[in-house]
Amino acid sequence: QERLTESGGGSVRAGESLRLSCAASGVIVKPYTMGWYRQTPGEQRELVATIDSVGGETYADSVKGRFTISGDSAEKTVYLQMNNLKPEDTAVYYCNVKGVGFITYECWGQGTQVTVSA
Repeated sequence: QERLTESGGGSVRAGESLRLSCAASGVIVKPYTMGWYRQTPGEQRELVATIDSVGGETYADSVKGRFTISGDSAEKTVYLQMNNLKPEDTAVYYCNVKGVGFITYECWGQGTQVTVSA
């Protein structure tokens, strides 16, 4: 069974940084996208950043220039470097992997809390 495990969340003050990690336990079949989403209570889950199996990256406008997504295919791990954090970044962050070719699948991690205080 594929499992995604997030780590690296925590409580920081505005302007500080965190690095989130997401490790996959099983085989990730290409082509795929891996990404980070975030959600606050009562709100729809929001796309933060994605990286695909050929290195293409996308970012939400709200995090461009502050967040960087990267991956280590050998270790089946995706990272989210979050710099200059703001209170509005406070959310539960979820890792996602999605098969986007003929082999289709989607898995979610259980989430990691990020809290940014002013």
